[in-house]
Amino acid sequence: MSESENKELPQEEELKDYVENGKNKLIVKCKFCGSKILDKKVAKHIKQEKELPLMQQDVNRNAGEIENELIKEFYHVENMYTFENIGFTHTVANTKYLSCAECDAGPVGYHDIDTKHSYVAISRIVHS
Repeated sequence: MSESENKELPQEEELKDYVENGKNKLIVKCKFCGSKILDKKVAKHIKQEKELPLMQQDVNRNAGEIENELIKEFYHVENMYTFENIGFTHTVANTKYLSCAECDAGPVGYHDIDTKHSYVAISRIVHS
Protein backbone atom coordinates (compact mmCIF):
# COMPACT_ATOMS: atom_id res chain seq x y z
CA MET A 1 0.00 0.00 0.00
CA SER A 2 1.41 3.37 -0.97
CA GLU A 3 1.77 6.25 1.46
CA SER A 4 -1.00 8.26 -0.28
CA GLU A 5 -3.39 5.29 -0.02
CA ASN A 6 -2.64 4.93 3.66
CA LYS A 7 -3.36 8.62 4.37
CA GLU A 8 -6.69 8.61 2.56
CA LEU A 9 -8.17 5.49 4.13
CA PRO A 10 -10.29 6.39 7.15
CA GLN A 11 -9.20 4.73 10.36
CA GLU A 12 -11.67 2.47 12.21
CA GLU A 13 -11.90 5.04 14.99
CA GLU A 14 -12.74 7.83 12.54
CA LEU A 15 -15.49 5.72 10.96
CA LYS A 16 -17.36 5.82 14.28
CA ASP A 17 -17.77 9.55 13.70
CA TYR A 18 -19.27 8.96 10.24
CA VAL A 19 -21.20 5.69 10.52
CA GLU A 20 -24.12 5.00 12.85
CA ASN A 21 -26.23 1.83 12.77
CA GLY A 22 -24.41 0.81 9.59
CA LYS A 23 -25.38 3.97 7.65
CA ASN A 24 -23.80 7.34 6.92
CA LYS A 25 -24.38 9.47 10.00
CA LEU A 26 -23.58 12.78 8.28
CA ILE A 27 -24.14 14.47 4.93
CA VAL A 28 -21.70 13.26 2.25
CA LYS A 29 -20.10 16.02 0.17
CA CYS A 30 -17.58 16.47 -2.63
CA LYS A 31 -14.18 17.15 -1.10
CA PHE A 32 -13.32 19.63 -3.85
CA CYS A 33 -16.37 21.90 -4.12
CA GLY A 34 -18.49 20.91 -1.10
CA SER A 35 -21.55 19.98 -3.15
CA LYS A 36 -23.94 17.60 -1.36
CA ILE A 37 -23.78 14.05 -2.77
CA LEU A 38 -25.85 12.13 -0.21
CA ASP A 39 -28.18 13.09 2.61
CA LYS A 40 -27.79 11.70 6.14
CA LYS A 41 -28.65 8.04 6.84
CA VAL A 42 -29.36 6.99 3.23
CA ALA A 43 -26.35 4.79 2.39
CA LYS A 44 -25.07 1.59 3.98
CA HIS A 45 -21.41 1.33 5.00
CA ILE A 46 -19.72 -1.72 3.47
CA LYS A 47 -16.21 -3.10 3.23
CA GLN A 48 -15.21 -4.44 -0.16
CA GLU A 49 -12.19 -4.14 -2.39
CA LYS A 50 -12.46 -2.39 -5.73
CA GLU A 51 -9.86 -0.69 -7.89
CA LEU A 52 -10.84 2.77 -9.07
CA PRO A 53 -8.87 5.09 -11.33
CA LEU A 54 -6.95 7.74 -9.41
CA MET A 55 -8.80 11.05 -9.23
CA GLN A 56 -5.72 12.84 -10.58
CA GLN A 57 -3.75 11.01 -13.22
CA ASP A 58 -0.09 11.71 -14.01
CA VAL A 59 -0.28 11.66 -17.82
CA ASN A 60 3.49 11.95 -18.21
CA ARG A 61 4.29 9.05 -15.90
CA ASN A 62 2.76 6.01 -17.63
CA ALA A 63 2.41 7.09 -21.25
CA GLY A 64 -1.38 7.29 -21.19
CA GLU A 65 -2.03 4.27 -18.96
CA ILE A 66 -4.65 4.80 -16.27
CA GLU A 67 -3.39 4.44 -12.71
CA ASN A 68 -5.69 2.75 -10.20
CA GLU A 69 -6.06 2.74 -6.43
CA LEU A 70 -7.47 -0.07 -4.29
CA ILE A 71 -10.42 1.22 -2.24
CA LYS A 72 -11.73 -0.79 0.71
CA GLU A 73 -14.51 1.31 2.32
CA PHE A 74 -17.70 2.38 0.54
CA TYR A 75 -21.20 3.69 1.03
CA HIS A 76 -23.60 1.37 -0.78
CA VAL A 77 -26.54 3.10 -2.50
CA GLU A 78 -29.24 0.79 -3.86
CA ASN A 79 -31.22 3.38 -5.82
CA MET A 80 -29.49 5.95 -8.01
CA TYR A 81 -32.28 8.46 -7.26
CA THR A 82 -31.04 8.57 -3.65
CA PHE A 83 -28.18 10.83 -4.77
CA GLU A 84 -28.50 14.59 -4.35
CA ASN A 85 -25.85 15.56 -6.88
CA ILE A 86 -23.93 12.93 -8.86
CA GLY A 87 -22.77 12.37 -12.42
CA PHE A 88 -22.32 9.08 -14.28
CA THR A 89 -19.69 8.35 -16.95
CA HIS A 90 -20.15 6.26 -20.06
CA THR A 91 -20.10 2.51 -19.43
CA VAL A 92 -16.65 0.91 -19.10
CA ALA A 93 -16.72 -2.90 -18.67
CA ASN A 94 -20.14 -3.02 -16.96
CA THR A 95 -19.26 -0.07 -14.73
CA LYS A 96 -20.13 3.61 -14.76
CA TYR A 97 -17.91 5.83 -12.64
CA LEU A 98 -19.46 8.42 -10.32
CA SER A 99 -18.38 12.05 -10.30
CA CYS A 100 -19.52 15.24 -8.61
CA ALA A 101 -22.21 16.76 -10.82
CA GLU A 102 -21.19 20.26 -9.72
CA CYS A 103 -17.41 20.30 -10.33
CA ASP A 104 -16.98 17.00 -12.24
CA ALA A 105 -14.34 15.69 -9.78
CA GLY A 106 -14.07 11.94 -9.77
CA PRO A 107 -14.34 9.16 -9.79
CA VAL A 108 -15.83 9.31 -6.30
CA GLY A 109 -17.19 5.80 -6.75
CA TYR A 110 -18.83 3.51 -9.26
CA HIS A 111 -22.20 2.19 -10.44
CA ASP A 112 -22.61 -1.53 -11.23
CA ILE A 113 -24.68 -1.92 -14.42
CA ASP A 114 -25.82 -5.47 -13.54
CA THR A 115 -27.14 -4.78 -10.04
CA LYS A 116 -27.92 -1.08 -10.62
CA HIS A 117 -26.31 -0.35 -7.24
CA SER A 118 -23.79 2.43 -6.62
CA TYR A 119 -20.78 2.60 -4.32
CA VAL A 120 -19.23 5.86 -3.03
CA ALA A 121 -15.59 5.59 -1.91
CA ILE A 122 -15.38 6.95 1.64
CA SER A 123 -11.77 8.05 1.11
CA ARG A 124 -12.86 10.29 -1.77
CA ILE A 125 -15.56 12.37 -0.04
CA VAL A 126 -15.99 14.52 3.08
CA HIS A 127 -18.68 14.52 5.77
CA SER A 128 -20.51 17.43 7.35
